[in-house]
Amino acid sequence: MTRILLPTDGSKQAERAGEYAISLADISGAEIIVLNVIDIHYLDALPQEDLRKKLEEELRAQGQRAVERFREKLEETQCSGLCKNVTFTTLIKKGNPADVIIKTIDEEQIDQVVIGKSGKHGLDRLILGRTTDRVVRKAKVPVNVIS
Repeated sequence: MTRILLPTDGSKQAERAGEYAISLADISGAEIIVLNVIDIHYLDALPQEDLRKKLEEELRAQGQRAVERFREKLEETQCSGLCKNVTFTTLIKKGNPADVIIKTIDEEQIDQVVIGKSGKHGLDRLILGRTTDRVVRKAKVPVNVIS
């Protein structure tokens, strides 16, 4: 395994998935690709262009904070003497989260996906979140779902 995709939305589930991805990368030597997808399709229904732009900017800022928290977590872990050889890159893309994740798997030649059971838009429930469920069904690589 050389590349792990970690989709993150900043949720607690995504944070737990990040912790697992770090430990997996430390063991395997894989690179982690941290992906945040800005889901802006529903903004098209807003008639005010300036409001759409402002909301898109806020969603992008939230995505940036999510990947930044992962970077901070990794640095904190490395400072504890763990995961010294873990490398990662971050991507922020726009679109339908499940579709973008599936496309990124191919584009980035991902070997494995580590994803939270449900994100900010999901409820803590017994079933998978909508995005996670679609990724599990469509991905052509192993997907670890972390709860």
